[in-house]
Amino acid sequence: MAAFGVIIGGGLPFLAVAQEDAARFHHAPLSVDDVRNPFATQANAVDAGKALYAAHCAACHGASAQGNGNVPSLTGTKVKQASPGALFWFISKGDINDGMPAWNSLPEQDRWNLVSFVQSLRAGADAPAKSVATASMTPGHWPAPKAPFTDFRYESPGASRKITVADLPAPYATASAGNAPQLVARPADTWPKAPPGFKVELFADGLDNPRLLRTAPNGDVFVAETAAGRITVFRGITADGHPRETHVFASGLNKPFGIAFYPAGPHPQWIYIGDTDQVVRLPYKDGDLQAAATPEPIVDLPHGDGGHATRDVSFSPDGTRMYVSVGSATNVDDPDTTPTEKHRADILVFRPDGSDMQVYAYGIRNAVGLAVDPKTGELWCSVNERDGLGDNLVPDYITHVQQGGFYGWPWWYMGAHQDPRHAGKHPELASKAIVPDVLLNSHSASLQLMFYTGEQFPADYREDIFAAEHGSWNRSARAGYEVIRIPRHGGDRATGEYQDFLTGFVLPSGQAWGRPVGVTTASDGSLLVSDDGSNSIWRVSYPRP
Repeated sequence: MAAFGVIIGGGLPFLAVAQEDAARFHHAPLSVDDVRNPFATQANAVDAGKALYAAHCAACHGASAQGNGNVPSLTGTKVKQASPGALFWFISKGDINDGMPAWNSLPEQDRWNLVSFVQSLRAGADAPAKSVATASMTPGHWPAPKAPFTDFRYESPGASRKITVADLPAPYATASAGNAPQLVARPADTWPKAPPGFKVELFADGLDNPRLLRTAPNGDVFVAETAAGRITVFRGITADGHPRETHVFASGLNKPFGIAFYPAGPHPQWIYIGDTDQVVRLPYKDGDLQAAATPEPIVDLPHGDGGHATRDVSFSPDGTRMYVSVGSATNVDDPDTTPTEKHRADILVFRPDGSDMQVYAYGIRNAVGLAVDPKTGELWCSVNERDGLGDNLVPDYITHVQQGGFYGWPWWYMGAHQDPRHAGKHPELASKAIVPDVLLNSHSASLQLMFYTGEQFPADYREDIFAAEHGSWNRSARAGYEVIRIPRHGGDRATGEYQDFLTGFVLPSGQAWGRPVGVTTASDGSLLVSDDGSNSIWRVSYPRP
């Protein structure tokens, strides 16, 4: 079950009407509030719903319904205030355009039991158990992808790919799939795969929703454990590839994701954290393993019970600008008529003290990852594009960001391609919509990106881009679930090609055991990859004779 959370729709002609309608849970009709749950008093209703949730919903919404990256929590205010009839109505109807499949194929009692379970949830609810892959599970029968598009069956470390706008199919060339990740435990004989010459080790496990990774100037590695509301720090690497020390740097945060050290250079004074509702900072000096003070709020950010929750933070090389990514509140709603989209689907820019907010670039549905090119000082981003137009639309992308640039969402995509759900709107923006540098397989869910500046990998990897592809629910045969490399061949920009680098997170059955999120360079030049599917961090090294 994907994107069950609060996603406010638009398209109404008058703002006042839109605001009134937004108060309704997913625009549920008033009549459903009178519908009662006929199975609510049954003793096993909640337990039955819990089992159904684990089978159908946990892969997207998280084992404890806490949300999973860009999929909202089910314990938020809007869900808790919704009537049983409204919840049943939305579970049954879904909204494929806003990321929620219809579950009317489930028996009516099952859907009501899901309602009972959702209404029983509280903060910190017990987690439904993960399902475990078995040898009897049968692979899906998916047609072979048409080049240059691909899926998990054909991902292979070192394989090169290049997608151009000329390759894009028409909208709805295929149906819009509802294919949740079906997350399973990693089989004992399964391991991520890297190109020849590289070695993959399990760096750390037993984490709680490890997401973005950043390396401090002194070599300590920080990870945002988003669901746990904390930042953890690792120091050193042992001979067998594990951290020498592990410490909780800060806790009590609100869905932390972005991490940035300020100012640039070997001796930062602050660590900035992108919570979902604000940017905060903590005093920091080299070697700190625990925050010495409580977080200081720097700037409030648009947020809500639904929509994209991740906020990354990065600074210009001269330290005068703080970039913050804020994803859209919806899949493709019109900001003209959807108040919750104000200052969302943007990259915002501030002074480091949070003042002088401006929109740096817009029409960027969800720039999960930000990074500044250490060679040129240019800002780059990694973007989740929209759902609902078919398997191969719209490509996710990685690009350098033009100040003042418009990247299309929600009216246009990949230049002057109009989203049919907004036909005829904003024709004046068609020529302004920028085609990104690197088009990725659609529904890959591209998350953190980084520039490799280490010395351990072969020389031709220097200053190339690595990015984590988390994988999505909106594709019939999964794509993403890997780490990619974008070679720049010594240049400042990308040529449009990318390569599979770390693969193997999906089983032949189509079930996923791992979902890459964060990437960073460790102090020894190895690559660390966070995986919130197996709650692990992987280490990729290039041993030399």
